[in-house]
Amino acid sequence: MIPEAREVHLSRKDGKVLEACCRSPVTLQRDLKRARIVLLAADGRSTRSIAKEVGVQPRIVSLWRHRYADHGLEGLQDKPRPGKQPIYTKTTDTRILKLLDKPPPQGFARWTGPLPAEALADVDVQYVWRFLRNHKIDLVARKSWCESNDPNFTAKAADVVGLYVAPPAKAIVLCVDEKPSIQALERAQGYLKLPNGRALTGQSHDYKRHGTTTLFAALEVATGKIIATHSKRRRRIEFLDFMNSVIAAFPGRKLHVILDNLNTHKKNEPWLKAHPDVQFHFTPTSASWLNQVEVWFSILQGQSLSGTSFTSLKQLQEHIDAYVDAYNDKAEPFVWTKKKVRQRRFKGRRITQL
Repeated sequence: MIPEAREVHLSRKDGKVLEACCRSPVTLQRDLKRARIVLLAADGRSTRSIAKEVGVQPRIVSLWRHRYADHGLEGLQDKPRPGKQPIYTKTTDTRILKLLDKPPPQGFARWTGPLPAEALADVDVQYVWRFLRNHKIDLVARKSWCESNDPNFTAKAADVVGLYVAPPAKAIVLCVDEKPSIQALERAQGYLKLPNGRALTGQSHDYKRHGTTTLFAALEVATGKIIATHSKRRRRIEFLDFMNSVIAAFPGRKLHVILDNLNTHKKNEPWLKAHPDVQFHFTPTSASWLNQVEVWFSILQGQSLSGTSFTSLKQLQEHIDAYVDAYNDKAEPFVWTKKKVRQRRFKGRRITQL
């Protein structure tokens, strides 16, 4: 049964708004139909005739006649709908975060996605995973840091960085260090054919040891070129022998050598006295990352040593020498981009151990 038709009195202002709505090409169809219903009702048309012209049910016409008569233009807007209440709220997110701050269950090294869901009992594991992704929380990755307790950190770091960004005139700046105990491992390598026809390249987990070598390296900061030599050990005598070869490579030049705090690098005053053109600069304690040759050792490991196999120690040494030659052909200096060196204090910070 259709309710009794409500009389619609349309003001001039509302009429202009509704007519503009009907003429606009961007008006939604639902808003267009509601506007036409009110305009036709204001002309005194019956509910059934309006429904037939607009193409809706008579009860729809009656609804919008009543809504406009009671509330005006605001009545033509959709009322807010309650919708379905969310299962998980911000309170749930807070509970997950508080739980992750606590130690994992006994016997587990770290939290994983299912563990918070089990501990909370009323939270689905799929929501836990979504929450972790949205907040960019990686439960597997681990950050590491090295805190320098050197009281002269700022002065030493500024000294080293100053050699990088503003080297002394007519002097050579070198970064020197050792990569000890590089193993000559012989591994079975080749292709493994799978039952589905795919072929994978790889190496066996089994290996034979053929000895180790210690690589002494000096990186020339201005050019990026490497001077390297091999040794069986890394004692003071081997270090000073290597420095003698470095001096021979730059005859008559003043050398500024950046070193870490290894014992063999220190207490070499007699040698330094005999070589007045050489000056040692030491990185702060636990800050050997300031030494650029460490970057080159990482490049050497990734491009030359990882995934290789050697049948003898000599073959390993020749392999490294060949890489050094190839690297020097295209060597470029590293660019130091840090403009300011600040000492960040760690004292008083709370570190939570999971």
